[in-house]
Amino acid sequence: MNQFYRAVRLSFRYRATLAASVFCALAVAVLWGGNISAIYPIVEVVFGGQAMPEWVDEQIVASRQKIEALETEIASLRDDRPREDLPSKLQKQINKLEMQLTAEQAALQRNRWLQPYIHRWMPTDPFQTLLAIIAALMIGTVVKDIFLVTSAVLVARLAQLATYDLRVDFYRRVMALDLASLSRESSGDMMNRFTADMKSVAEGIQTLYGRAIREPLKMVACLGGAAYVCWRLLVLSLVVAPLMAWGVRRLAKSLKRANHRAMEEMSQIYNTLAETFAGIKVVKAFTMERYENRRFRNTAKVYFDKAMKIARYDALVSPMTELMGITIISMAILAGGYLALNGETHLFGIRMSSRPLTLGSLLLFYGLLAGVSDPARKLSDVFNRLQQAAAASDRIYELLDRESKLAERPTAQKPVRHHRDIVFENVAFHYQSDQPVLSDINLTIHFGETIAIVGSNGCGKSTLTSLVPRFFDPTAGQVRIDGVDLRDLRLRGLRKQIGLVTQETLLFDDTVEHNIRYGAPHASRDQVIKAAQAAHADRFIRERLADGYATPVGASGRRLSGGQRQRIALARAILRDPAILILDEATSQIDLESEQLIHQVLEQFVRNRTTIIITHRLATLALADRIVVMDGGRILDVGTHAELSERCHFYQRLHQVDLKQSA
Repeated sequence: MNQFYRAVRLSFRYRATLAASVFCALAVAVLWGGNISAIYPIVEVVFGGQAMPEWVDEQIVASRQKIEALETEIASLRDDRPREDLPSKLQKQINKLEMQLTAEQAALQRNRWLQPYIHRWMPTDPFQTLLAIIAALMIGTVVKDIFLVTSAVLVARLAQLATYDLRVDFYRRVMALDLASLSRESSGDMMNRFTADMKSVAEGIQTLYGRAIREPLKMVACLGGAAYVCWRLLVLSLVVAPLMAWGVRRLAKSLKRANHRAMEEMSQIYNTLAETFAGIKVVKAFTMERYENRRFRNTAKVYFDKAMKIARYDALVSPMTELMGITIISMAILAGGYLALNGETHLFGIRMSSRPLTLGSLLLFYGLLAGVSDPARKLSDVFNRLQQAAAASDRIYELLDRESKLAERPTAQKPVRHHRDIVFENVAFHYQSDQPVLSDINLTIHFGETIAIVGSNGCGKSTLTSLVPRFFDPTAGQVRIDGVDLRDLRLRGLRKQIGLVTQETLLFDDTVEHNIRYGAPHASRDQVIKAAQAAHADRFIRERLADGYATPVGASGRRLSGGQRQRIALARAILRDPAILILDEATSQIDLESEQLIHQVLEQFVRNRTTIIITHRLATLALADRIVVMDGGRILDVGTHAELSERCHFYQRLHQVDLKQSA
């Protein structure tokens, strides 16, 4: 539960709301017990044909008479003898009478204190007394319900505020993680943590500050009232409670484990859905609907089994609490009935009360115990929610506490704008230690130079370029910009100098204008339009899109064609005005017309900035000052197209393949 407590501590920021919710819960508990206490005057006074003033007067007279009788009996037993001279049996008898005397004196004092208030405020007619008690009961119930509604609203606010803070912290932390850490988490699992797990935490906090506080307070109010009537009888009645509490605790641990496993299976369902919907065209093209149905059915069946295990555990909670309640009340009825029916104050030689229990006080005692049973029943629903919240908190904080492998050094410096070179010196990299991706990379890229990187799929081209914006750190060697190791530069300052256009262009579900401005949020509208014009995007934006620059592009830009998305992405990079431009197969999935337009843009845009292009297209290679040939994570050769065509057999083969594909 430690991680759940961390989530709960977020609510401590809102002390006023927290204090108000606890106050309302306390008020509900006091009024709950107070309403039940109406049993006593109804049974003891009204049903005896008396009004409250008459009853309190009789009680005072009876107490005085009882005190006088007890004092007389005690004096006769002592017979002026010192206590040490009395036989032990006689001493015990005197002690018993003295305790009764003390109890009667306390009752007399209490009734004397109440007498003036009762005479002043209570009616003198029995039926009017009943009306007054019922009116007080109704008013108390209404006030209790007002506090109950207020408590529910405050608790919901507190839970949502704490979860809001947790959700924001979680998102910020995820954004700060390195790509290697994020790549280990599936999108379905991440979505599950952001949605279902957060919801479970919110419900857990709401339950904790709601029922988990309010219902025990109601129980305490009733138990306190029962203890006031006869605390020894209450202790006898609760003797089985620790055993039941131990059983519930064991059950709570099992519930937490089962909930944790169910959440993991729900992540698998999210994964299956994400994969299927993202690749729905492939599924239908290869007629794999039955296979996907079967795969989803198997995943859902595993979750069903886990959910049923939770249901079985949860089903045991209510019977256990009910059994505990029935056992407690049964013991109270047997012991209290014996004491009241026989006018006794002792049970098995053990003193249970100072004064014999009357019918009214005994019924009040039973009513208060019954008042404990309703909160106890409601608490049976609390265990599963709290354990579910605890399991969800473990999953959330597991990722929230994860440290990024790309943490900035304390001495990191703010970079100046790139102006000299980018140097890869003896660079090696691997995702897994036994599977090297890059080995012995040595390369210098001068400022203003355009470098094209070519090679077969999986040779490490994209990984090499990912080291420049420091998406990853090399496992050996250094990457330096203008003579400074990237690890000695502030990450934000470094990446603000870099523009990136990838093969799979990602646009956000926003307008065209906001997508172009992404990365340069303070740019003016005129600057956005100029960037779009430079990317040959302005014309189609104005002529083909219904609302021009205000047109929503849809999720991932799906309302636009591939060429349109690519030109908007290029406009985004142009507006950023980066010192370093990285194009990762940026023209590989667009039509010929769009490719020609983009090349026209690039011919102008790459000037006076360092450009790294991953490509195999002949037209794009023409932009390069030098070409880097890679294979198996190593650099085979570096040179111009003419030089490589002469001396590099691997480049010749790549070139031949590209010629055939272009034809």
